[in-house]
Amino acid sequence: MTMTCSEQEALLQLSAVPGIGSSRLRALVGHFRSAAAVMRASAKALSVVPGIDRGTADRVGLAPGKEFAKRQMERLQNSGTRLLTFWDTDYPTSLKEIYDPPAFLFVKGRIESVDECAVAIVGTRQPSNYGKLVAEKLSVQLAALGITIVSGLAYGIDTAAHQSTVRSGGRTIAVLGSGVDRIYPSENEKLAHRIIEQGAVVSEFPMGCGPDRANFPRRNRLIGGMSLGVIVVEAGEKSGALITASMALEQNREVFAVPGNIDSKKSVGCNALIKEGAQVVTDVEDVLNVLSPKLGQIEKTPDKTMETPGLTEREQVVFSSLSNQAKHIDDLAKELKLSTSQLLSVLLNLELKNIVKQNPGKLFVRL
Repeated sequence: MTMTCSEQEALLQLSAVPGIGSSRLRALVGHFRSAAAVMRASAKALSVVPGIDRGTADRVGLAPGKEFAKRQMERLQNSGTRLLTFWDTDYPTSLKEIYDPPAFLFVKGRIESVDECAVAIVGTRQPSNYGKLVAEKLSVQLAALGITIVSGLAYGIDTAAHQSTVRSGGRTIAVLGSGVDRIYPSENEKLAHRIIEQGAVVSEFPMGCGPDRANFPRRNRLIGGMSLGVIVVEAGEKSGALITASMALEQNREVFAVPGNIDSKKSVGCNALIKEGAQVVTDVEDVLNVLSPKLGQIEKTPDKTMETPGLTEREQVVFSSLSNQAKHIDDLAKELKLSTSQLLSVLLNLELKNIVKQNPGKLFVRL
């Protein structure tokens, strides 16, 4: 089923009635089988629906959202945005499983069936180089397996996750705490356009809605709701990423945390999650081992030749020649036809980026 434009307009009009949120909206449309039928119903008939008191029923009859709905429909048409409703066949199944799913989503781009296999990557807005690199690495490796990366388009870890996925050709979904026509932060507008080409930008907030602070907890519940699991890369003691993790647990989603420096404030949240029982992530395999029953038949070994964002051409060549098995520098130099001094310089840069480690005896391994 796909709602007609007139039904969508009636749904938007109904959503603007004071006292009617997603839960009551779903109940009313479910009872009357049509948003337009709800708008035509008498207050007495509306009051029969569980959760609808006489005062709310009377407000429906006043039709206070008529102009709001008309303006929203115009914005939808002018911006190429789709209103995806709870009753549409391609509404995400994963969202229907959560408490109080949105009655509709504003979508720019496309949500596809493959997006049911999704993992969220979230974290601090001010990550360390280590956190940024880990977010990029996990995003690229998961995307290489056909897993959609979900995040919130915020500064920091969110941006790193989206950017690296887009660069590697993977699918990613950005969930906003504002209208889809009000990209926040504005510096990510170009990134949002690329995400739309390779996934979707979505929001349950109406067109034109600004990034109000109260919107973000609701946004966070959707990030978890659209994912099989949430990976927190770096998070301070009061990070919004921890709210996402908490909501994910309530939604029966897996929560993963990347361990961090015990002396770093940016790692306090992740280390606390691990103490509380979150799954530890040091490699993409940690994620796959937990989620494999839900992911179905996918190849479990990420493509090691895939580009790692942020590396020079020579760094990429050296990095691609390494693996989880330690390799001696002399063997590596011979393989790559580089002098030991040239190779040491590149390896040092890779160590500083926290993606290569030197073991005793000049043995090098990928992290």
